Amino acid sequence: MTHTSNPFGQVLVALVTPMTADGEVDWPAVEKHIDDVITAGADGIVVTGTTGETSTLTDPEKLKLVEVGKSVSAGRAKIITGGGSNETAHAIELYKASEKAGADGIMIVTPYYNKPTQAGILTHFRLVADATDLPVILYDIPGRTGVPIKYETILRLAKHPNILAVKDAKGDFSEVSRVLNQTDLMYFSGDDANALPHMAIGATGLIGVTANIAPAPYRTIVDAVNAGDLATATAAHQQLEPLVRAVMTHVPGTVAAKYILHGLGRIGSPRVRLPLVGPEEWEAALIEDELALVSGVPGADFSNFRPDRNAAAGGALPKVHGTTR
Repeated sequence: MTHTSNPFGQVLVALVTPMTADGEVDWPAVEKHIDDVITAGADGIVVTGTTGETSTLTDPEKLKLVEVGKSVSAGRAKIITGGGSNETAHAIELYKASEKAGADGIMIVTPYYNKPTQAGILTHFRLVADATDLPVILYDIPGRTGVPIKYETILRLAKHPNILAVKDAKGDFSEVSRVLNQTDLMYFSGDDANALPHMAIGATGLIGVTANIAPAPYRTIVDAVNAGDLATATAAHQQLEPLVRAVMTHVPGTVAAKYILHGLGRIGSPRVRLPLVGPEEWEAALIEDELALVSGVPGADFSNFRPDRNAAAGGALPKVHGTTR
């Protein structure tokens, strides 16, 4: 299970934020969903990350998600707050408040849209990490932020006492190996399809979107890798492949995960907040075609899958908008 030196867990769910049909956070559904994924094998929950729609959550909603996560988990899983801000001052205050709310760790994303230099990225991460006593995961996802955390910058950041890990959504396995060889940083796969390949070269675990639907196979993969059982890990990886493709290929992972969870009857609405929208007819059809290939995945029984394309259509405008201050 979780390594004693690892404060985050190994099977981390990049949690969706269940919402009502009008786009307000569905707090009872949040509680149920967190309990469901922990019961199914997750030992870490990342709230308010990309998958949690951090860009359109208000700061009070983000802090309440930490509080609810801590209450529901009751020590069974670590609660990590994701997201952050592309404004360093705001990120510092948000993570300070998250620490007071009970977060077990923080995940800091590279400042997005601004496209800072590596010096700016270095300063941003250092100042945020200085502002909290919580363990830090760096989130390297250039496809969303516009800039990567370069190898040399990661090496420098690894010297900070609070920075313990990287969530890698860059997919550069040679770089991962170099960093693992030269630092004590833990790595978490940030690409569902690469969870096992990442772990095969020394990663600690994963932070997964598909794990919202099926944490159990990822638990199997992690436990098998820990035990040196590559055959069992590979079998679970292969079994997951069509489900991962359904979630991660055709629309943003948040949209697909909510569409699927709603069709399985596990959340009350598939609604996302604008500018995200539910899948169009042809996108929904592609997702459903992939799901038809899913077989034998623990926790993902699609025999009674009832997708609702009308309920998923469009996106919601919440009553209170997110804010950068």
